Amino acid sequence: MQLPPSSPSLATPSQSQPSNLQIRRNSGELRTASERNERGLETICTQRQAPAATTIVTNDTDHYDSHKVNHELEQPETARQISTDSWLGFVLPTGINSAYDCFILQVLEMAAKVEANGGGSGGVAPAVYTKVPAVAHPLAEKPEEIASNINYHAQFSPHFSPFKFELEQAFYATAESARDRLITQWNETYLHFHKVDPKQTYYLSMEYLQGRALTNAIGNLKIQDAYADAFRKLGLELEEITEQENDAALGNGGLGRLASCFLDSMATLNLPAWGYGLRYRYGLFKQRITREGQEEHAEDWLEKFSPWEVVRHDIVYPVRFFGHVEVNPNGSLRLWEAKASAEDFNLFLFNDGQHESAAVVHSRAQQICAVLYPGDATGDGKLLRLKQQFFLCSASLQDLICRFKERRQGKRPWKWSEFPTKVAVQLNDTHPTLAIPELMRLLMDEEGLGWDDAWDVTSRTIAYTNHTVLPEALEKWPQPVMWKLLPRHMEIIEEIDKRFIAMINTTRLDLESKIPSIRILDNNPQKPVVRMANLCVVSSHSILFQYGQQSLRQFADNEHLQAEWLSAKMANKQRLAQYILQVTGVTIDPNSLFDIQVKRIHEYKRQLLNILGVVYRYKKLKEMRPEERKNTTPRTVMTGGKAFATYINAKRIVRLVNDVADVVNNDPEVNSYLKVVFVPNYNVSVAEMLIPGSELSQHISIAGMEASGTSNMKFALNGCLIIGTLDGANVEIREEIGEENFFLLGATADDVPRLRKERENGLVLSVS
Repeated sequence: MQLPPSSPSLATPSQSQPSNLQIRRNSGELRTASERNERGLETICTQRQAPAATTIVTNDTDHYDSHKVNHELEQPETARQISTDSWLGFVLPTGINSAYDCFILQVLEMAAKVEANGGGSGGVAPAVYTKVPAVAHPLAEKPEEIASNINYHAQFSPHFSPFKFELEQAFYATAESARDRLITQWNETYLHFHKVDPKQTYYLSMEYLQGRALTNAIGNLKIQDAYADAFRKLGLELEEITEQENDAALGNGGLGRLASCFLDSMATLNLPAWGYGLRYRYGLFKQRITREGQEEHAEDWLEKFSPWEVVRHDIVYPVRFFGHVEVNPNGSLRLWEAKASAEDFNLFLFNDGQHESAAVVHSRAQQICAVLYPGDATGDGKLLRLKQQFFLCSASLQDLICRFKERRQGKRPWKWSEFPTKVAVQLNDTHPTLAIPELMRLLMDEEGLGWDDAWDVTSRTIAYTNHTVLPEALEKWPQPVMWKLLPRHMEIIEEIDKRFIAMINTTRLDLESKIPSIRILDNNPQKPVVRMANLCVVSSHSILFQYGQQSLRQFADNEHLQAEWLSAKMANKQRLAQYILQVTGVTIDPNSLFDIQVKRIHEYKRQLLNILGVVYRYKKLKEMRPEERKNTTPRTVMTGGKAFATYINAKRIVRLVNDVADVVNNDPEVNSYLKVVFVPNYNVSVAEMLIPGSELSQHISIAGMEASGTSNMKFALNGCLIIGTLDGANVEIREEIGEENFFLLGATADDVPRLRKERENGLVLSVS
């Protein structure tokens, strides 16, 4: 196995033209680089014999120094072909410069006539941007150079018809302009890591909820003002351009957001870290709200292409599914590919009219990275989810082992016992648990280590982040499914479980009675399962629970800051009101109290309790006389979040919120004092609207169910008061801001077990 070269195979744009240029239709160059800040976010595709690997590069450059670290996020990906709108076989001969310039000018003159005749919409007349020279400035910092570099990419990295320079085209050209500089710094950092060889963290997560990359990239490059000035030269506003970017559909909710925040934090602290994930073609889903409630539609973030991606054709790994275990010197297993090769396309069947059968292997491979969290109510659904998880783990481990070996080449002899001193693998929740048996397999079957040595390396390398004690999140995989898909890994898991029990029996006699509940394998004859969280705890050297808040009390009496804060808060509320009108058609009053609950729709997060509280408030308002209502504080209640497509009760809650909104918002007696809004398709970009405009936020999950919670921290830091249970990060927030500034709801985590026991015993509590 070979690692990719220390620099990506992407040439820096040159100011000079090649002597011979050929532009082809269907060239299909998938360039994937998600560049933000000093951290490179690189996606690895795990395929054998397929032109696949994608690299998302995100560079954090707040305090960039080529001798400081850069952080790369790598995600497995299935390559695709893009149909470009250029010319098939159109060859531009030597001396192209003047001829091509003339061609472009002729096209632009035609477009200018179209624009003059009213044919344009929402863009810039070509006459505007032709005044800016199209010259490559990959490291541009001055507005005029940035404008020239954007124009350069608009003309010489064309993805659209050249007749117009509209907002969408401007966004892609701008992203490629920003990427020029990010890739340069990414290359320098990659080379630095290769030379210095620091211990590096590898973060494995099924989700990354990043939001938009452009504003983050130019902000951390400290050239946001320069880009704003550059767009004014092009007759545009930066805000118009940034709105064109779709959120990357790589995650959903707190798990994915925390993963992205960890990467940002590690970049800020100059810690060498890589992340690994999957590149989901259609994400979780795009949420639309109708009178029937929530509808799920495929995400379209890759409908055209992502300008932040760069294909890595040289990073290809085999991923093995199914098969059987044989005892022989080669450790033979049957190989299933994530991206099927041309050899797997049955041309005979296709020409025989059996088109679907001819491409069945390709179809199965494409399913792996199609959707985040595919429905698992069926056997096939469970199998696909398990494939996704193993695909992530196997690809990532093979890649980081290759990198470890590459950095040892030509140096002193080394031993595998050194591996944990250079590699730290952090599992984000139980989804990447299969990294444990896969690392054991790679070390024993591929590298020839014995069990004891392989276990020592694995247990010193793996660490685990737990997010919740919710049973559904502590995954339990049916043993028959595991044996079917990953027979060798089940052998390893059985041995880990056997040795763990032996250790308890010899060294921890106080835990012998608890073995049935803490062991890895639950061998219940009716439903034998593998407890993935137990496997993580047994195999990891560290389990992460970390919180931290910084006090702002020193500014509490600063009247100037308070005035600025209130002014900013009102501006954000007005912006949010405009957004709500745009996406829902509901008019809300910025002077009302904005009461917001946005998170994944789930029974334990208690959106149902919140909306029942709204119903109660509505009934009380209806009972009041008109003069009494005038003494109440007008309130706008906003709810947002996605319910998983197969979670029926959660989808019923979404519909209930919208049904209540229909009644309340159309009642002329009440709608001046109470409005209800369901904000559709909640994601990072929507959160950037909602959170700064919030005044009261609901974090009312059942105590003991949340391990962390992330949005409550953001609400608190944006001057929002919290009503919440003593659960997750609410505990630390309450300690930091003071009990008098926190509205406590319900029982504490310590009280919940007692209350449940009392309820089981038939004790009914009356609540007034």
